[in-house]
Amino acid sequence: MTENVVHLHKSPESVDPDASVTTLTVVPDAPPAHPVPLWVRSGRAVKAAATHERTRSAGRAVARHGLYTFNGGRIVARRTWDGRTGARYERMLRAAEAAGNYEVAEEWEERLQRFRDARHRRRMDLLHSPVEVAKGVAVGTGMGIGALVALGVVMAINNGDIRDVITPLAATIDFIATLIRIVQIVWGPALIVGPLFALLGMWAVGSKQQAAPQWALPANVRSGEGEPITPSIVVKALRDLGVPALRNAIKDMGDAGASMLGPITIAGCGVEVDVTLPSGVSTIEVQNKRRKLAENLTRHEHEVFITIPQAARTVRLWVADSGALDEPIGPSPLVTDQTMTANYKTGRAPWGQDLRGDAAALSLYQRHLLITGLSNQGKTVALRSLALWLSLDKSVQFLMGDLKGVGDWAMFDGLATTLIQGPTDEHVIQVTEMVEGAVAEMNRRIQAPPGTVFPPLIVLVDEAQVAFMCPAKDEDKRPYGGAKANSRYFMAVRKIHNQGRAVNVLMWQGTQDPTNENLPKLVREGAHTRASLALGTESQARMALGDKAVDGGAAPNLLRPGLDRGTLVVASDGITIPAGQSSITVRTHYIDDDGAEAITDRAKALRDGVTTLHAIARDEDRDPLADIASAVGDAARVRTKDVLARLAMLNEDAYGGWSFTDLKRVLDDAGPDIAYKSDGVMVVHRDRLTRALANRNADGSASAE
Repeated sequence: MTENVVHLHKSPESVDPDASVTTLTVVPDAPPAHPVPLWVRSGRAVKAAATHERTRSAGRAVARHGLYTFNGGRIVARRTWDGRTGARYERMLRAAEAAGNYEVAEEWEERLQRFRDARHRRRMDLLHSPVEVAKGVAVGTGMGIGALVALGVVMAINNGDIRDVITPLAATIDFIATLIRIVQIVWGPALIVGPLFALLGMWAVGSKQQAAPQWALPANVRSGEGEPITPSIVVKALRDLGVPALRNAIKDMGDAGASMLGPITIAGCGVEVDVTLPSGVSTIEVQNKRRKLAENLTRHEHEVFITIPQAARTVRLWVADSGALDEPIGPSPLVTDQTMTANYKTGRAPWGQDLRGDAAALSLYQRHLLITGLSNQGKTVALRSLALWLSLDKSVQFLMGDLKGVGDWAMFDGLATTLIQGPTDEHVIQVTEMVEGAVAEMNRRIQAPPGTVFPPLIVLVDEAQVAFMCPAKDEDKRPYGGAKANSRYFMAVRKIHNQGRAVNVLMWQGTQDPTNENLPKLVREGAHTRASLALGTESQARMALGDKAVDGGAAPNLLRPGLDRGTLVVASDGITIPAGQSSITVRTHYIDDDGAEAITDRAKALRDGVTTLHAIARDEDRDPLADIASAVGDAARVRTKDVLARLAMLNEDAYGGWSFTDLKRVLDDAGPDIAYKSDGVMVVHRDRLTRALANRNADGSASAE
């Protein structure tokens, strides 16, 4: 729009050269906006009204009640058809045949034949009934009229009035006429009210059966949270699973689809039921539909577990109560029972609870152990709780390597013979030499006379993937990590797996996120007890537990990271597993650091005292007497064979080949009677050794060998 500019000028003599020119700009008002057409406003109003929650609720209500009536009529019609025909018997017969129960099928076939015979007799009776009815009506009418006339004659004789002869007959005719008039009056309204009552009855049936789609049901019904598991709900969930063969088989069975189900029994915080699948449906098809099955049962995926029992073509469903698995379990008996002790050979570690809510206890006797899972899922706590229980058996010895190094195992200082904590390559080297020292001890035990009983030696490495991934090499260019024949850590673990069980030298490992690189196949398959927390993929689950367990229903990859922390799937003969299953899901007790320290304090009180080595020295110059004192520790006296074993663990190169003669030579040189025989066993006396070492140091005569 063109602006109107007005310049105001004064006379030339009065014009100030510095004065500015004033400009006025006149801007007219903007024209009014175009009005919104009426049809647009009406359309918006209609759209707003149609999408309003009240409108949608009203639409769902209309659809719901209409479908209640329609589907209720279908249900009534089907029930009527079932009652008048042999359809029910035929469905039961087909269901029994589909389930392979031919004895029950023969029984239903006999019932069907009896029903058909009875129906045939009724139909034959109907053919003769019109004649019989006509005869009966004629005879009855004649007898009735005769009786009325006879009654009238009696009345006429009694009253002396001949007209009383027809009085009873006339009264009967008047009564029939009154009934006809009543029917004529009621018939019109009955034609209107009758169908309404019929529709009301069909609506009541449909409403009771919830015979409407999920989207049309009320919100509290659609959610279904906490809905109890019934046979009909299980059958519907299986029918809607998306397996055509299963859907068709259940459709042929009709309401008899429940014949596939065994008894629904209460199992802990849920229920359990065995489902015998129809012919043509494999168990893997149901296992692969776990999420859909859970949703059909109005549950979350983690609240439904599918396992394979011994019976052929059968799946076992365990369905948790809604939200029950999100509730924590109680504290560990190790914390609550201050008097609890352990027995390595006959006892079982209280690890947690299974899904039924029963106590889950694990036998550790002569079983190598592997626990794996994603980071921060409770692996260390689960592994540590087993070691805490076993520490209450004073005969058990521990060699521990914590390659995380944040203090999770610090409470075992004073319990473990060796405790190495740290994530560096140097720590991996020390842990490797610790495991190799255990191999030397294992070989010594193997060479002992037959029948010799050895105390349990647990070689525990947490975060073992750090050792397998370590790139460091020794002076001979042999790698500490890796999975090759020259890998020192790998070969040491393999040797213990191969022969350690027979002499009670056991390998326990905890590792994260298993792969072929950080957990070699031969190592993971060497463990007798394999347990896994939440994992990312099925392939990792197979690495952790093995193909047999996963094919049998084990699915740690379906556990929820973070939410299912501390829940693990266990494959082991050391824990009670339901018959026919290859694994069990355990919710482990959580023992915090304070609780763990209290337990280890009790364990230390059971022992004479253990000197814990925190590093394995590899120096070439050794002080044998000082190393012997370190091996003896705080115990009053230690058997010489135990001293030799501890020296070998301290430094395999220096002391791995030592015999009793070598030990006695050093002790005899240090002083008299340091090594002597007690109850027929050669022992080393701590106080005499300490005094000899102090005297030697005072004289400055420390020697190095």
